[in-house]
Amino acid sequence: MRIAIISDIHSNFEALTRTLEIIDSKNIREIVCLGDIIGYGANPNECLSLIRKSTQHVLLGNHDEAVFHSAMVYNFNRHARSAVLWTSKQLTNDGMDFLRTLPVKLELGDTFFTHASPHSPQEWNYILTTDDAEANMSHFSQSICFVGHSHIPGIFCDKKEVSHVERGSKFIVNVGSVGQPRDHDNRLSFGIFDTESFTYENIRSEYDVKKASEKILHAGLPPSLAERILVGN
Repeated sequence: MRIAIISDIHSNFEALTRTLEIIDSKNIREIVCLGDIIGYGANPNECLSLIRKSTQHVLLGNHDEAVFHSAMVYNFNRHARSAVLWTSKQLTNDGMDFLRTLPVKLELGDTFFTHASPHSPQEWNYILTTDDAEANMSHFSQSICFVGHSHIPGIFCDKKEVSHVERGSKFIVNVGSVGQPRDHDNRLSFGIFDTESFTYENIRSEYDVKKASEKILHAGLPPSLAERILVGN
């Protein structure tokens, strides 16, 4: 079975629609969303609606939680905080209720999914280094764990430096961000995992980033949020 893993959409409707087009073109029917559907971008309700139509496997991200757990905004920088407060006012009641129901982790066979890290998932810790990954390896029993949160795609292994996944080792894979990449590449990022062959592919694609950026400005959100998706940082 092939699974598309998407994360950190951040209300970027243009990036999400392009991502789903690519997934459909590859005849992949199983999608897991690792969370942060909302925040930063201008189309929270549209992205929530599209995700709900596309998959039943949706996890909670920290920006998703922040709209109904208001104390969390004090942990955000001022631009992220502004976006959360703006998003909270835009969301429909149905959308807000949906976010409240989301779990923080998912297990499918030999695969583990969470937004940030398998160790204490709702503390929203980052996995950025090999040391971070090593500290998390013992907190899932499966062969592979998929995360987002940092917006930076990468592969971590328990045994060695690797550029791809393979049987016989344990992995943490960051699929990157659909809506706000931060690896100095403004193309959307997501992953495709084949559970039978145990292979993984990171997908990058152009999308109408200019339109998404203009929407952020038009919505009155911080200009820096419009600028950063243009450059991918």
